[in-house]
Amino acid sequence: MAKAAESSGDPGTTSPRPLFAGLSDISISQDIPVEGEITIPMRSHIREFDSSTLNESVQNTIMRDLKAVGKKFMHVLYPRKSNTLLRDWDLWGPLILCVTLALMLQRSSIDSEKDGGPQFAEVFVIVWFGAVTITLNSKLLGGNISFFQSLCVLGYCILPLTVAMLVCRLVLLAEPGPINFMVRLFVVIVMFAWSIVASTAFLADSQPPNRKALAIYPVFLFYFVISWMILTFTPQ
Repeated sequence: MAKAAESSGDPGTTSPRPLFAGLSDISISQDIPVEGEITIPMRSHIREFDSSTLNESVQNTIMRDLKAVGKKFMHVLYPRKSNTLLRDWDLWGPLILCVTLALMLQRSSIDSEKDGGPQFAEVFVIVWFGAVTITLNSKLLGGNISFFQSLCVLGYCILPLTVAMLVCRLVLLAEPGPINFMVRLFVVIVMFAWSIVASTAFLADSQPPNRKALAIYPVFLFYFVISWMILTFTPQ
């Protein structure tokens, strides 16, 4: 009996206590509610509703995009160092400007294949191929700008040249002569410089300091080709 008592009092030989043995003694009072609802705070729900564009009408979406394009046009008309075109990039503005410029450069004669003038597809391809080439050159030089951001900036900066094309079309309604050509030349040079200044204001900081000249030179050629097409345009 003594040995049995000693063995029962030995802690190393006692049987282990069940892990959840004490849970049977715990009882839930009837006064404590165990039912409820998981609700989302009203403020976060309203914030998600406001930021979502799935529930807005098509008219509101179009007006919002048009306002965004108009703001980017203002940044090009008043060029200054800003990240608006880089942060909120889109290709709607460049597409509108490219189509408008190509339509104004389109010859009015029926047999336009023989007059040497640029066709709609030619202008469209020149603009977009040039913009893509400049973008790839910028990336190869180590620029910290994305592909579509560069396309956005180069496309929006065609706005001054599109205005120059509109002015030249109005000037060409008068009788041709040296004064007519000098006016068109002055307008094209001013708008060409405007496009260069506007594009470099957005793209200069995205290039390494020792390679800025290599990045700006193709931009100069790109806008020079477009300016030359505008200056040499003569309606039939």
